[in-house]
Amino acid sequence: MKNKLLLKILPFFGFLILVLLRLTMKIKTVGKEVVEDYFKNDKRFILAFWHGRQLFMPYSYHGKKIHILISQHGDGEIVSRAMRYYGFGSIRGSSTRGGFKAFREMIKISRESDLAITPDGPKGPPCKAQAGVVELARLTGLPIIPVTFGASKKKPLNHGINLSSPVFFQRES
Repeated sequence: MKNKLLLKILPFFGFLILVLLRLTMKIKTVGKEVVEDYFKNDKRFILAFWHGRQLFMPYSYHGKKIHILISQHGDGEIVSRAMRYYGFGSIRGSSTRGGFKAFREMIKISRESDLAITPDGPKGPPCKAQAGVVELARLTGLPIIPVTFGASKKKPLNHGINLSSPVFFQRES
């Protein structure tokens, strides 16, 4: 990103907007008993969620340490920096740029951290898992735990990806 000031400001405001959205919502979690055993016993796993539903994924993770695969694109830099406010690490790469190096880094860091990945990636097709997440699970020996979120009312966001955002004061699950 060319404007360094924006690169410093946007992640914080993105984080702040998510916090405000979260504070105005009532969240109902379905199937949390599946992952609670992993959190309690410090078992590592791969958290998988669709690219278009990534907005509230920071609120689905309650473990100790996670690294998220985030593209090297300028938008990815903003997301990566915003995730730092949640205490999450990032590994930068995607199927179009830096993917091989990122994949190796994910395998290495899986020994000490949970991993998060969007199996459909930014290029899609949306909601169709690509082979990378399965290969990552095979090579690391970690189980894949799929997560998603839905909102009773949401507004589509047009940022080149099929991303939607819940509106304030809604229920989410």
